[in-house]
Amino acid sequence: MTRALYPGTFDPITNGHLDIIQRASQLFGVVDVVVAVNTRKTSLFSVEERLEMIRECTRHIPNVEVLSHAGLMVDCLRKRNAQVLLRGLRAVSDFEYEFQMALMNKKLDPVCETVYLMPSEKYTYLASSLVRELAGLGGDISEFVPAVVEARLRRKLSGSEGV
Repeated sequence: MTRALYPGTFDPITNGHLDIIQRASQLFGVVDVVVAVNTRKTSLFSVEERLEMIRECTRHIPNVEVLSHAGLMVDCLRKRNAQVLLRGLRAVSDFEYEFQMALMNKKLDPVCETVYLMPSEKYTYLASSLVRELAGLGGDISEFVPAVVEARLRRKLSGSEGV
């Protein structure tokens, strides 16, 4: 059974991410969605909040597991006994960075294979940063994120989180 890791910041998870997760769940025995902890990035949602949202949005997919990891993804790959790093490519501009990362990961762990999935056409432009910006400006994000994520994002941006 092939286990794939799908790492990302998922701040927040979008319908584009979920499209890739759903499709990957049909290709791999287990898909680990890994919230990558990056202390150099400022995130809107805490790691715990992102894990909760992803779990809620993927609970209907039996072979998806959700976790977080700080450090090299190849270390997580080894720890989870996975063989594949799964990455989404939205545009040609994503490819150069992803190509460099794939080669570095292969150098760090020769067992590591990187597999790219293109998002469905309707999600090729979608990014968490755009969703955050649109929501912050009061725009309609309902077609870009699940309802549970939209509600949490609205509460977070309004400052009423936890009220």
